[in-house]
Amino acid sequence: MGVSRIPLPEGGATFSRLAWGMGSLPMSTTVQDVDTLLGALLDRGITTVDNAENYGGYTREALLGKALAQVPGRRRHLELVTKCGCVGETPLYPEYRGYHYDTSRAHILAAADNALRCFGTDWIDVLLLHRPDPLMHADEVAEAFTRLRDAGKVRHFGVSNHLPSQTALLQSRLPFPLVANEVQLSAMHVDPLFDGTLDDCQRTGCLPMAWGPLGRGALFDAANARAMRVRVELERVGWELGGASVTQVALAWLLRHPARVVPILGTGIPHELEGVEAVEALDMDRQQWYRILTAGTGESLP
Repeated sequence: MGVSRIPLPEGGATFSRLAWGMGSLPMSTTVQDVDTLLGALLDRGITTVDNAENYGGYTREALLGKALAQVPGRRRHLELVTKCGCVGETPLYPEYRGYHYDTSRAHILAAADNALRCFGTDWIDVLLLHRPDPLMHADEVAEAFTRLRDAGKVRHFGVSNHLPSQTALLQSRLPFPLVANEVQLSAMHVDPLFDGTLDDCQRTGCLPMAWGPLGRGALFDAANARAMRVRVELERVGWELGGASVTQVALAWLLRHPARVVPILGTGIPHELEGVEAVEALDMDRQQWYRILTAGTGESLP
């Protein structure tokens, strides 16, 4: 039995309860590697795939597209999420010098068209603004989003790493809801619990997608004292929950939040997916959840 589905705040669209992201894949990853991973993910009901125009030096969208082309019909079983707005010098954008943000209408439209070509598909399920852009013109972004939606190129839109005020500004210009905000969130990085991000997601129904749900690998760093403190608590809770692994408990801790967090798995190795479909069945109570939180913050509750 695979993971469950969770609805987006618009129409009948859904995400899988866990997603998979391509941001941390090594440059040595091949098309066959991605094809094998997609098979393992689909076997577990994980159908939501997160990407970005600048992942892997602007290569990951094309890598995914090549893998999809190997299995005709697979694309219709997936929700393709990609991000735009973070750009740097590359053959794709020879006019750019240095890493910066670009949420101009022209760039958003061009990034969407490039993603469509790379994926080899007629539509993107969700397009996100990758980072808050201090020069963002909300009306211009809204115009680009609306044009892409009206053309059938992108079905839904959202943001990534945005604070509530930044999300609200863009939402105020749109006639349709932003469906997701992808943020860094784990027991090692708890800022969205306290900066209003998850509160805002509960208020609007926007899904928080959690990148780095295992602390960007820090949970397994024996030289990191804070990480080891969190890991010890995750192990204790795992034992209390019948022998769940550190990874399972870390994911269950995110799922326990009422904002409906969608953790993004960053693995590039199929066997690391073993057991992830069982995390929804872990019945973590409040006391266990708060023990993990205080292990992460290193502070007692006030």
